[in-house]
Amino acid sequence: MTLAERKARLEALLQGFQDVWRPQPFRVETPAWCDAHPALRDELLALDDAAVDRLSADNHALIALIGRHLPALAGLAELIELPPPPTPAPPGHADRLDTAVPGRKLAQIDAYAAGLGPPRAPVLEWCAGKGHLGRLLAGRWHWPVASLEIDPALCDAGEDLARRAHVDCMQHFIRADALAPGSARHLAGRHAVALHACGDLHTRLVADAVAAGCPAIDVAPCCYYRTAGERYRPFNPTGLELGRDDLRLAVTETATASAAQRRQSRRALAWKLAWVELRRDRHGDPGYVPFPPVPERWLRGGFESFVAHMLERKAGRAPAPDAAGIDLAAYEARGWARAARMLRLQLARLAFRRPLEVWLLADMAVHLEGHGYAVTLGPFCPASLTPRNLLLSARKH
Repeated sequence: MTLAERKARLEALLQGFQDVWRPQPFRVETPAWCDAHPALRDELLALDDAAVDRLSADNHALIALIGRHLPALAGLAELIELPPPPTPAPPGHADRLDTAVPGRKLAQIDAYAAGLGPPRAPVLEWCAGKGHLGRLLAGRWHWPVASLEIDPALCDAGEDLARRAHVDCMQHFIRADALAPGSARHLAGRHAVALHACGDLHTRLVADAVAAGCPAIDVAPCCYYRTAGERYRPFNPTGLELGRDDLRLAVTETATASAAQRRQSRRALAWKLAWVELRRDRHGDPGYVPFPPVPERWLRGGFESFVAHMLERKAGRAPAPDAAGIDLAAYEARGWARAARMLRLQLARLAFRRPLEVWLLADMAVHLEGHGYAVTLGPFCPASLTPRNLLLSARKH
């Protein structure tokens, strides 16, 4: 199957089942598909917590469950099946980046570097941060690396790390905004690499690298929803239109979350939904109202403390309005019940998260192929290391 064929088939399924994956259970308590597919709804609602966790972390098992009720999705699992990740080369002395790199991040960098192979030209590390990836490439391949980064403090730290790793003669930093028009000039004649560049940063890299005629491009995208525009602009415009909220679906997989993090996430969800119920009862149902981010510290106390913070924020003053007369225990119970229902119903939507992500990357791949590149797409590491494990590699013919 070519990448163009994969893209076209994914697009047809995404368009055909928009009623399943577009509605967001936090906003829509009972999506319309529940009435259209009652057997699917009932099976999902009957799942215990362990089954919800297992399915949430297993794309293929989730697609298999949904596919039993939606037979037209029979080919969806095949469309997200990509070549297995490469086996990372054993790290040598030159690969010892520094104790400043956390273990999981170090493993991601090493796996990504193994997927690249030897650079095809002097390297440009896009959105480099402290240049950890560039430092490894410079040390492993003894190849010149330019690390482009907007934050001067990160550049200074990266230069210090390069000196400590004895690769400062091969790695230098460019203080520049990747999204500024002038930054594209740094790509000319370079092998462009980017590990987890978010949203507009990775789409700009693909566009600018093609325009610059880069001999090689390797990009592992992240956070597709971080775009300046409300609507996503695919490289090959089609009938599938995506907004920011749709793009968030592609990054909802949390295979690396610990049990404690999952418990905290569920508590946050339950309390937020309890607040939605309370607000609706006190002020009527205004429909969906955007929910501002909640500081993590608000979730460390009890539910009563959380409500006090929310009331204070709503009032815009301190102290918080008197919460006397509110049956907080009842509202918390309603929040937990609604969260349990939401976590089960949203599984139908989550079955499309990896298909959407593969479609986004296949769209970039087809663009690259149209400009004379040989392109491969596949994971560079297991999802247990990072769910954002897809690497798009392009080599100029």
